[in-house]
Amino acid sequence: MTALIRSFALALLAAALVAGCGLLPDAGKDETAGWSADRLYRAAHDSLVEGNYTRAVKLFETLESRFPYGRYAQQAMLESAYASYRGGETSTAIQTLDRFIRTYPNHPNVDYAYYLKGLVYFEFDRNFLEKLFRVDLCERPPNEAYKAFSNFSQLVQRYPNSPYSADAHQRMVFLRNCFASYETNVAKYYVERGAWVAAANRAKYAVETYPATPSTRDALETMAFSYRKLGMDDLATDSERVLAETYDITLPAQARAEDLKPAPEPPQDLTAQSDNPT
Repeated sequence: MTALIRSFALALLAAALVAGCGLLPDAGKDETAGWSADRLYRAAHDSLVEGNYTRAVKLFETLESRFPYGRYAQQAMLESAYASYRGGETSTAIQTLDRFIRTYPNHPNVDYAYYLKGLVYFEFDRNFLEKLFRVDLCERPPNEAYKAFSNFSQLVQRYPNSPYSADAHQRMVFLRNCFASYETNVAKYYVERGAWVAAANRAKYAVETYPATPSTRDALETMAFSYRKLGMDDLATDSERVLAETYDITLPAQARAEDLKPAPEPPQDLTAQSDNPT
């Protein structure tokens, strides 16, 4: 009798556990199960427009994994990179853009990939650039800004008729002026410490590498001053002569930081695709 009661109690307990589990939500349920590529894309794009970048990236990644070929996957890769960029996930954005460029080098919208990649690197050092590199000169050079310039340069050279080339060129002018300012400030840093050789060499580098910028005059003055301190009167006189012949150079209006446009969304064109991924 005792064994019978025990078996009956165990059966009741098991039944209760099964019933209880049925009342719990299915934590592992995928809301997108069974969704078509079109539905996944629309949901991801809507999340992007609404500013829900984390959800947008997740849905775009789901779309790519389920439908790895065709127009939706290619568009999803571009928009996923943009969502990562807007969400502050810059490393993820760069990785996605590199993958797109590597996989679809002949895609009609690959120019946008180069452009957005340049913007992502540009934003890496945005605060740095806005201060025109007026930072502790013992810190590392603005490597990410150099990468931004490189990507903008590739865009302008490879796709001169791209709708993004004009803005890319404008940013290149801005970056070039910033690089010149940085190099000139490094030279002044050496002047303050009496390192005349280093100051002269760095100022000379600024003048030769980034000529005709708003910093050119300061760089020439630093060269002349440093050469005088070193007793190199001929070089100092030559620098002063060039300086006297140099007119004041002002920063072009289109190259000012406040005139740079925000990043546009990827072109939403599901008919544009590359049929031969490499």
